[in-house]
Amino acid sequence: MTTTRTRNRPAAIILTPAAEARIAALMDKAPEDAIGVKLSTPRRGCSGLAYSVDYVTEADPMDERIETPGGTFFVDAGSVLYLIGSTMDWVEDDFAAGFQFNNPNAKGACGCGESFMV
Repeated sequence: MTTTRTRNRPAAIILTPAAEARIAALMDKAPEDAIGVKLSTPRRGCSGLAYSVDYVTEADPMDERIETPGGTFFVDAGSVLYLIGSTMDWVEDDFAAGFQFNNPNAKGACGCGESFMV
């Protein structure tokens, strides 16, 4: 008899503590039917792809699922290949606040920083 063992695979994206705290803050004020927050990379912007973070009301079994202390974070199944090895951070300063991505797969970005290409 053969026993099949599976190993835990690493998450597609690494979330910093600041990003996890922001996800928790988003979930605290989320619509009642939201089950988590989802990252996707829709086609838009000068360079082709952009980062988009939205509430999720229904889980897609194909999406990557990352449990954080403040709620569930999903990564769109169609976006995973563009994001593997990325780090997502939440950055605030005197002039702006937003998620910041360090994506080793990005080969370039537009001048305004809103979109990237792989």
